[in-house]
Amino acid sequence: MEGNSDVDEAVEILQQMGLKEYEARCFVALTRLSEATAKRISEVSDVPRTRVYDAIRVLETKGLVEVQHTNPKLFRSIPVEEAVGNLLDTFESRGSRLSDTLHGLESVSPDDSPEVCHEVWALSGDRAISNRSYQLIDDAEEELALVARSEVFEDGELVARLGSALDRGVDVTVGTLDGSPDGLRETLSGADVFSSGVGWIASSSDAEDSTEIRRVMLFDRETILVSSDHATDSDASEETAVFGHGFNNGLVAVLRRMLLSRIPDG
Repeated sequence: MEGNSDVDEAVEILQQMGLKEYEARCFVALTRLSEATAKRISEVSDVPRTRVYDAIRVLETKGLVEVQHTNPKLFRSIPVEEAVGNLLDTFESRGSRLSDTLHGLESVSPDDSPEVCHEVWALSGDRAISNRSYQLIDDAEEELALVARSEVFEDGELVARLGSALDRGVDVTVGTLDGSPDGLRETLSGADVFSSGVGWIASSSDAEDSTEIRRVMLFDRETILVSSDHATDSDASEETAVFGHGFNNGLVAVLRRMLLSRIPDG
């Protein structure tokens, strides 16, 4: 099969959605062909011809491929949007079953290890950190403070969660580490918005310290989440975070005092 980054990406995504590699490669090949024999699919997909039939059989049972019983047989994929819809329905259904199953599992008694009250956990990945941020915002009861780079506030879901927190009476304070906060004053009417006093958080004056802080979040003065961006091997940027809980947690206490001392009153 010809080298094609789009093809490889499509195959990878299909595998993440439950298809095996040969099934994914055959399906991608068929989306590029109006119809084809097993021989032609093998040529385009680089899947051994003897394995094409097995892969097509699976794709047919998943409703992704149609078969014409000529000699030789002809195969074609269903329309791309329809196929994606079928896969998403299956993926969502499996996710719902997984959630029900995991929630239904019997709890296992903890061992005799001493209880850890001062928790600090690490988390990686933009989506995972965003989801944790949403959860913590939803759980806030009295107050929350969020200081972040301006692009964080481009997340409509996060802004909506902050708005919901305001609606239920939570005191919300937000600030930007860069750029103007004027848009926030309109979007989050009722929140305390500021833009000065916290620039020191964003980056270090040390030339050897390239860490870029992305967000600092404090909830009810006892839970904190801090994330930063770092370069990956592919030169892309990935968000990583640590979060801690407990009013007496050393990390939480230090960051709470530093953050609250720098947030201007009013």
